[in-house]
Parts: sequence; structure tokens; C-alpha cells
Amino acid sequence: MTWLDELTTGAALDAQARQKTKALDVVQEEARLAPVPLDVLAGWDGPDVAVMCEVKRASPSRGPLARIPDPEGLAAAYERGGAAAVSVLTEERRFSGSLADLSAVRTAVGVPVLRKDFVTSEYQVWEARACGADLVLLIVAALADDRLAELHGLVEELGMTPLVEVHDEHEAERAAALGARLVGVNARNLKTLEVDRGTFARIAPLLPSSTWKVAESGVRGADDVASYAAAGADAILVGEAAVTGVDPAETVAGLVAAGRGARKER
Repeated sequence: MTWLDELTTGAALDAQARQKTKALDVVQEEARLAPVPLDVLAGWDGPDVAVMCEVKRASPSRGPLARIPDPEGLAAAYERGGAAAVSVLTEERRFSGSLADLSAVRTAVGVPVLRKDFVTSEYQVWEARACGADLVLLIVAALADDRLAELHGLVEELGMTPLVEVHDEHEAERAAALGARLVGVNARNLKTLEVDRGTFARIAPLLPSSTWKVAESGVRGADDVASYAAAGADAILVGEAAVTGVDPAETVAGLVAAGRGARKER
């Protein structure tokens, strides 16, 4: 079993357990009462590379990263630093996240919020909307084409933006065939957890020019932002570098400065 298999299976089991205590129709009603989703891409249109930062307590590759007793405060610091969006890990087993973190962050910031998890069911999509998410991560490697299309359609139907994640050439072809507007190219191989920072430069050119491209993983500092921007990134997603910094707002501000005016014309 690969890391992706383990993470996906665990997330699905946890979602099934939650559904036993809170039925889908209850979550759907909560979703209908949630604030209207923000238009993510409209807010990113400009010459700057958008910086997305994560509320991330742990990871399978590094173990514990940060305690984060106050996810609202961390997210607010990201926003002060200029983050264009906040990603919240909600996976419980390996990332120590929760839907409570997602709800808390949504109340604390005015920028778009991403539910980052291993989503394989409609229930998880409805949960994301009920907690105020504006974006939902869909991992191509974890989903068959028909399932990917169904979940992608539901995310859009609920007014949110799907962030479709790919790791190789074949997955990029699948994302393009799906018509995904926002595609994340993850430098971390979710089967081995190894990072190859050349992945984005290799995969991004295979995506349609109209696709918004997010460079995920491997961002250690300003040089990596500049490198990803030169390879065509419209946005970057940074996790460990943001949560392990002494001053999150300052860390994010440095990344934002590195991406200012660096985005290529689409």
C-alpha cells in the first residue's frame, strides 16, 4: 500500500464515521446557510504570483511540524503577510487536522480558504462548503475519471473552486480533459513522499494556457518562488516553510515580495 492509498483510505473511513453521527441532509442544510463562496481566480488576476499558505500541524514525511493551538491567529498572520489564500489541512490521522480548524480559519480571514484533504465522496465536499470553504482539493491520482468528474462538478455546483492536483504527465492529461480551470502540480510524490522540484517545470507546459497553475511543495524561500514563477506558476502553495518560521507574517511577506510582478502573461 502506498502513502496515497493509506491516506485516502483513512480519510474515507473517517468521513464515513462522521456521516454516521451527522447525516448528509444535515450537512447540506449547514452548507446552504454558509457564506457565499469567494471567487478565487478573480482575486488573483494580476502580475503577482499568488501565495497560498497552509495551516498544517504535521505531515507523513516530517511528522509533527507545529502545535498551532490558534489556527485563527496563524491564518490571520498569513493574511497580514499578504497571502492570497489559506489552505487548511483537515486530514486527522497523519496531518493532525480537523474540520474545526477549517471553520475557525474561515471566520478569521477575508481571503479564500481551501479544504485540503483526501476527498473521495460527496459528503466531504458538502462538509467543506458547510465549513465555509471556497476551494476543495481533488487529487487526480486518488480518483477514477468518472469519480473525479462527479466531484469536480459538485464542487462547482456549490459555488466553490476545485483545485485539481496532478503529479505526472498522465495526470496532467486527465486534468486537461476534465477542463479543470485551476491545477496544482505537486512536486511531492504521494506514493513515496519524495520531492522533485523539477516536476512543475516538466508538467506545467502540458496544461492548456488558459489553466491557472499552482506550484505545490518544495517552497523553501524566495528563490523557489522565483524559480516556480519563471516556469509559469500563477500561484504557489507553501506549507512547512510557513508553519515552521519564527514570524509567519514576515515569512509570507518575503514570499509575496519574491512573486511580485513575476507572473508570466497568460
